[in-house]
Amino acid sequence: MKYEKILLVCIMIMLMLVSACGNVEMTSPKPEKDESIIPKNTSKYCTVERINLDTKTEKYFYGTWKVEKLLGFANSYNNASEYPTGQKFIGDEIIIKKDFFSSKGLKNYSNYQYELKNPLYEITATCYNFDSFYRLYKIDIPDLNINDVVKAIDISDPSTKLRIPVGLSFFVVNNNRLILLSEAAIFELKKITD
Repeated sequence: MKYEKILLVCIMIMLMLVSACGNVEMTSPKPEKDESIIPKNTSKYCTVERINLDTKTEKYFYGTWKVEKLLGFANSYNNASEYPTGQKFIGDEIIIKKDFFSSKGLKNYSNYQYELKNPLYEITATCYNFDSFYRLYKIDIPDLNINDVVKAIDISDPSTKLRIPVGLSFFVVNNNRLILLSEAAIFELKKITD
């Protein structure tokens, strides 16, 4: 009988503890959010329209650029002339000014030898994150982050309004990085003069 009373008291204490714990809100410390991985713009698609360069892009885009390094190749196809190292472009230069464009510094490729006076520069697409950029272009640019804004820029002959040179495309990333796409080879450019 003595043990039964002790057992009954223990069970009652356990029931009181269990019911008390049921009313207590269990909280654990919340981990701090890494704000850089939260997309600022969750647009699934790029804005595709031809517009003039904005002032910020203009200021960054104009200058003399040197082909600094090969970043890789587009997923769609490979350019045999540059695969696998892209060595024929490295060190070459391109001049992009408001009233003048020259790709004659791409010495090893006769197809890319253009000079234009008063070229037309247009933003043809603006992508607001990595996913939207990849969805449109199927190009994986190294170090392109989820919040990067990428502007595709076309250069056209002012007299014909036709895009020149064929095979060269430019991408401005956050107005602090210039990417050259030549056929399927992707290069990063470094500004050497304004």
